[in-house]
Amino acid sequence: MRTLYVRVFLITIAVIMVSGMLGFLLSNIYYHTKLKDFNDEKLVGIATQMKQFVEQQPGTMEQYLNNAAALGYEIYVTDGKGNDQFYGREFREKDLDKQAVELVLSGEVYHGVAQFPSKPFITGFFDNQLSNTVGVHLQLDNANYALFMRPDVILQFGELRIFFALIGAFTIGISILIFLISTRYLVNPIERLSEATKRIAQGKYNLRLPTARRDEIGQLAQHFMTMSRELERVDQARQQFVSNVSHEIQSPLTSIQGFAQLVADRDLPEQEREHYASIIEEESRHLSLLSKQLLLLSSLEQGNEDLSKVKFSLRDQFRQAVQVLQWQLEEKELLLRISVPESIQLVGNEVLLLQVWMNLLGNAVNHLPQGRSIEIHAEQTDNQCVIQIRDTGDGIAAEHLPFLFDRFYRVDRARERSSGRTGLGLAIVQKIIRIHDGTIEVSSSPEGTVFTVTLPQM
Repeated sequence: MRTLYVRVFLITIAVIMVSGMLGFLLSNIYYHTKLKDFNDEKLVGIATQMKQFVEQQPGTMEQYLNNAAALGYEIYVTDGKGNDQFYGREFREKDLDKQAVELVLSGEVYHGVAQFPSKPFITGFFDNQLSNTVGVHLQLDNANYALFMRPDVILQFGELRIFFALIGAFTIGISILIFLISTRYLVNPIERLSEATKRIAQGKYNLRLPTARRDEIGQLAQHFMTMSRELERVDQARQQFVSNVSHEIQSPLTSIQGFAQLVADRDLPEQEREHYASIIEEESRHLSLLSKQLLLLSSLEQGNEDLSKVKFSLRDQFRQAVQVLQWQLEEKELLLRISVPESIQLVGNEVLLLQVWMNLLGNAVNHLPQGRSIEIHAEQTDNQCVIQIRDTGDGIAAEHLPFLFDRFYRVDRARERSSGRTGLGLAIVQKIIRIHDGTIEVSSSPEGTVFTVTLPQM
């Protein structure tokens, strides 16, 4: 298996090779489209100066052309009849055709550099061929000659080519070395993250990763730490949930088992038998309610609950909820005020949202002392509907507020357990509100408690 470090190294080499090849091709294209004609014209001008000097001083032709060759030119002189003379370094290929020679002997100029064919991997400037020259007519002692010449690149730029080749080689080598060293700086944090994932897979969430970096790797480490803490919290919540469920189930089961044994006693008076049977019935009802709420909560979290949404009147829903709780309100002599305009229409699941209002109102009724009041207020703001359920109870202590929506959390555990409530109601309420893309908040003071529900107007 190739490591990330090896992959980065291979990608680096591939990028350098492809970049070098593309750079050469683009440079070659630029030479053939822009520089070739300019170079041809320049060489024709130099050849013309050679021709003029030799024609003016024919006796010095040999010495002059040898000196010119020594200065960095390859020269070929012919009369087209087999009398050929080369000056300077030998051409790699003597591929000049007779038509080119006859053209120059007739007084025309041969533009071999400009007419040199374009080749993708051969730059014409460096191709040492006799056809890749310029030719001018030369007349000496009433005899016609053709003079062909091109620059001797090796002689003119030999050391410079080596110099630039060394620069390129050292640049590439040092770049690769520095890149490999810097790659470790990039790969090491990823290796640490890989090790951290293994630890998380083993259930070890207490991780410490370097988060001082301000780049994407540093942000990834910070997000990873956040994820680790959240996973730890979820794992603890799961363990606590299992513990709470076990406790909630074990308590009524123990009661049912104990009282069932007492009921089985034939000598037990009828009055006590009926009392114990009622306790068994109450505990069974508690278990049934607990299982239903657990199933509902699990269904909501997995998205399996039917969320068919319809448009309905919010005021009508509150009236329905109040009718169900009417006897409790009258029994405790509670005053209820409803300030919900008829115009407010919600789009959502009627059954689930009715359960929200029933739970919030039921909690208020159960916890309020006799003779207090409850107020339901709703209003539309922009694209939202804000519903407040306010009571005039004794309030909830501040240390309990952050945990009210946790499963099985009870402010007064002894009282809630004896009332038959499961501690899942507000957790279900919060989940229903969230799947409707809304929010629920709670605030409390000694003057009372306010639950604020915000739902979007769809």
